[in-house]
Amino acid sequence: MVKHTQLFIDSLIHPKKLAGYRMLSIGKVIQYVFILTTLVTIFSFMQFVTVLSNEIVFEIEGLTQYIQDIQWLLYPFAFVVQFLISTTLIFIQISIFALIGVGLLKVMNKRGEYRHMWRSSSLAITWTTLLSILFRFIPVHNLIGTILGIIITLILLLIATTKYPKMPKK
Repeated sequence: MVKHTQLFIDSLIHPKKLAGYRMLSIGKVIQYVFILTTLVTIFSFMQFVTVLSNEIVFEIEGLTQYIQDIQWLLYPFAFVVQFLISTTLIFIQISIFALIGVGLLKVMNKRGEYRHMWRSSSLAITWTTLLSILFRFIPVHNLIGTILGIIITLILLLIATTKYPKMPKK
């Protein structure tokens, strides 16, 4: 059984193994995606709390008191909403990359299905996820970070696609 740490390391260092992991159970892959989503959510939530606490200082006294009174409700609600939004966006992103990967399989005359590319895409977005966290701390324009993430993921998918089996000759 492959551990999540091994999936993480291989998705960062060994892009050729992404094709081999296409046969993993979908449950293991979804667990991995939820771990990545939790990482993004935690860093996003920390940024939210930092910004909120910094902005409270400059607001009206009554509003400051009100926010401090409902903090016990605001923070858990904000965390849940951020987790749901992050999960939705990451799953959509994986699905789009898997669709592109199916096109790569057809162009390269390789054998594979959407479900296999979905698994490979789930692991290929690891770099993109880590870079999105890093770019929150480094002043990089969002468009540049997004384009860089897309390029890296597509390159990893292309490398993984080369390791898929060839289509049988007719």
